[in-house]
Amino acid sequence: MSHTAIVTGANQGIGAATAKALAAQGVRVLLSFLRYAPPPDPSLPPEYFTSRESGADAVVEAIAESGGQAHALEVDLTDVGAPALLFDTAERLFGPVDVLVNNASGWVQDTFLADRTDHFGRVQRAVTPQTFDAQFAVDARAGALLIAEFARRHLARGGNWGRIVGLTSGGPGGFPGEVSYGAAKAALDNYTLSAAAELAPHGVTANMVKPGVTDTGWVNDAVRERFPVARPEEVASVIAFLCSPAAARVTGNVVVLR
Repeated sequence: MSHTAIVTGANQGIGAATAKALAAQGVRVLLSFLRYAPPPDPSLPPEYFTSRESGADAVVEAIAESGGQAHALEVDLTDVGAPALLFDTAERLFGPVDVLVNNASGWVQDTFLADRTDHFGRVQRAVTPQTFDAQFAVDARAGALLIAEFARRHLARGGNWGRIVGLTSGGPGGFPGEVSYGAAKAALDNYTLSAAAELAPHGVTANMVKPGVTDTGWVNDAVRERFPVARPEEVASVIAFLCSPAAARVTGNVVVLR
C-alpha cells in the first residue's frame, strides 16, 4: 500500500531530510514551506539565512532523481486556511493524506531577561506580543489545525491507518532563553499526545520527536564546543521509522534523541 505525506517546513533542515527519507520508502510527499528573511544576527552562519530564504525546488528535484514523487507548495501556516489548502493539494496530486509531519517552526529567540545576547553570542529579544504570536501561530495553532484537518478527513473516509509526528524542544520544565518557543512546542506536545489517545481506535499513531542540537544552519562554533551536534538526516531516519508500518505499536511518546 502506498502512502501520502505532508511535511511542513520542508525546504531545508530536518523537514527536507524527512521528505527525502519518506520518499525513499515510497511515500508521496507534499512539501510545505515558506521563504522568509530572518532578523540580522552576526553570531549565526550565513547558511542559516540562505536556507530560510530558499525554496524547495532542490528538495523536490533530489527526490525525483531518486525515483520518488514530491511536490512543493509555499504557504504561510499563520493563515488559518493553510491546512485545508495543503490537504486539498496533496489529495489532488497524490491521494488521501495518511502521514503528517509537523516540523515547521516560527522560531524567535525571546526571554524574560531581555539580554542582548545569550552565552552562544546569539541575539535575544524580550517577550512581546509579536514574539509570542510568531511562534504560537505556527508551532501550536497551525500544528493543532493540521492535526484537526488530518483527523476530520481520516474519519470521513473511514481510514484505518495513519501517522502523525511532531518536532519538539524544551519540555515541561521550560526553555530558559527561548521561552515562547519552548511554550509553543509544549502546546504541540499536548495536542499530539491527545491525538494519540483519541485517534488510536482509528489506526492512527501520534508521536513527538525531540532531536536535541541539530545542525539546520544555525549552529555556530560556540554551540559545537559545548554540545554534540546531530545531522538532519539522523533525525529524519527516526521520523521515517515512526511513519512506517513497523511503528504500529509506537504511539503517545516524546522520543528524545541524545
